[in-house]
Amino acid sequence: MKFTRAKRLRGQISIPGDKSISHRSVMFGSIASGTTQICHYLQGADCLSTISCFQKMGIAIENKGDTVLVHGKGMRGLTCPDSALDCGNSGTTMRLISGILAAQDFSVTLTGDASIQRRPMKRVMEPLTLMGAAITSVPDNGCAPLTIRGGALCGIHYTSPVASAQVKSAILLAGLYADGQTRVTEPWVSRDHSEIMLKHFGAHVSREGTTAVISPARELYANKVVVPGDISSAAYFLCAGLMVPNSQILIRDVGINPTRAGILTVIKAMGGQIQLLNQHTASGEPAADILVSSSSLHGTVIQGALIPTLIDELPVIAAMACFAQGDTVIRDAAELKVKESDRIAVMARNLSAMGADVEATNDGMIIHGGKPLHGAVIDSCLDHRIAMTFAVAGLCADGETSILGAECVNISYPGFYEDLGRLIER
Repeated sequence: MKFTRAKRLRGQISIPGDKSISHRSVMFGSIASGTTQICHYLQGADCLSTISCFQKMGIAIENKGDTVLVHGKGMRGLTCPDSALDCGNSGTTMRLISGILAAQDFSVTLTGDASIQRRPMKRVMEPLTLMGAAITSVPDNGCAPLTIRGGALCGIHYTSPVASAQVKSAILLAGLYADGQTRVTEPWVSRDHSEIMLKHFGAHVSREGTTAVISPARELYANKVVVPGDISSAAYFLCAGLMVPNSQILIRDVGINPTRAGILTVIKAMGGQIQLLNQHTASGEPAADILVSSSSLHGTVIQGALIPTLIDELPVIAAMACFAQGDTVIRDAAELKVKESDRIAVMARNLSAMGADVEATNDGMIIHGGKPLHGAVIDSCLDHRIAMTFAVAGLCADGETSILGAECVNISYPGFYEDLGRLIER
């Protein structure tokens, strides 16, 4: 894909359903009793991997596009698949499903693409093993493929070294099957979609500070899930609307869960013009329409407890910081190194290629804003968030920006380029 400078961006857009919530709705619906109706399900490759995995374990799932019906068989209704479960590029699928499989009475292997086989899985292997599951890394390097032999589980109090919703959710899902209460303490609170949805399906979940607590369940009950728009997908339009002069974009029905909406905090800290309209709640999740307008931005510091609330948005925030006056400092974000790519290195390399003044650090980066950018050839490293970030950056740069591996956006947002194109005026 190739991008050149845009005169302005105008219009309104509805973005695809939240990826995190879509994953969880199929997983929880599969182990609930009855039929779960999911509206506005994300049809990205990652979420389709989740559907495929549960279909292979005997769950009937009707994918009608915007609506998905999951005919759950209860907490003990999964059956042993006849081959390995392919999680594709989806770390959420692999880590969360591990928590469910830890309690089943069969063995299964989880695999995925080359990228997923490089991502760290010890972070879920260790707590699930403490609970009583038998999990091995087939290549014996703490990465996938993983072989899981389920068993009787005991409740534990696990202190996670990282604030990760995937780690927390895997443990909470295993905790549904444990013989006592399960607690997960994080350094900071990570996104809480699992806790909200588990309550929606009848589980007993609570939070005490940075500790999530779950009690064993005999049964979960099917429910209707309305998936709000994904704020991680909205982020590219939010930043584009701020960066491209004379722009105004209305993004409809976006999830604004406080554990996910850190980008809104950063935008306000940088002086961005943003308004939340029509605020409402659906299936326990807060949502709103977001109106964003071109703004004069200034640098800020992004660190600490704010990081888990915007970890997936940091690439596009870093690009936006190039168009702000002064320095933007990102700290405490070493987790970026173990995403679909090493996002610290990849962002620093590609932004520098466009003329930005960026320093990569061990746990983030420092962006010295205010320098004009020019087009460049961008290697996405097949990372969907990198590709979408540089599509936006290319709209604000002189010359032509070419993105290699641009099709990787299908992982989370298949229609991204078309939606962005409809807003561009030249």
